[in-house]
Amino acid sequence: MTDTQNDSPLIDPNIVAEAPTEAATAVTAKPATPDKGGFIWGTGRRKSSVARVRVKPGTGKLMINNRQVHEYFSQDKDRNAVMAPLKAADMTSSMDVFVNVGGGGTTGQSGATVLGIARALKNYDPNLQNVLRDGGYLTRDSRMVERKKPGKPGARKSFQFSKR
Repeated sequence: MTDTQNDSPLIDPNIVAEAPTEAATAVTAKPATPDKGGFIWGTGRRKSSVARVRVKPGTGKLMINNRQVHEYFSQDKDRNAVMAPLKAADMTSSMDVFVNVGGGGTTGQSGATVLGIARALKNYDPNLQNVLRDGGYLTRDSRMVERKKPGKPGARKSFQFSKR
């Protein structure tokens, strides 16, 4: 601020913010402590699917419900979506990922797995948060199925209108 703004009778000098120091702006988050198996946990949700994800340093193994990712997800878009947070963090070959996912369909399960992996990686190394946030992997997709309305065959569908 300039000296003229500090001398203004309209500005209370007691509430004017000082320039933040470098120590105040640097936020250092601590990594989560692993459980007794050495795993860091993350939970992801999408539609009605819930994924519980465990990660630990390893050889790059990715297991979903005790199956390989290419066995569990048959579509390329789902496989690519699940691998995306690991590729963004450049940890495809350095982390073992174990996922238990249930509920919903394949799209919901893959979306829940993506969020769970991203959250687990963020808990493992807080410095990855900006990379994962920029890729959109830490944002929960809150869209849900719209409820059926009374007197209609579906959420929005109506019966054919007849004027006469």
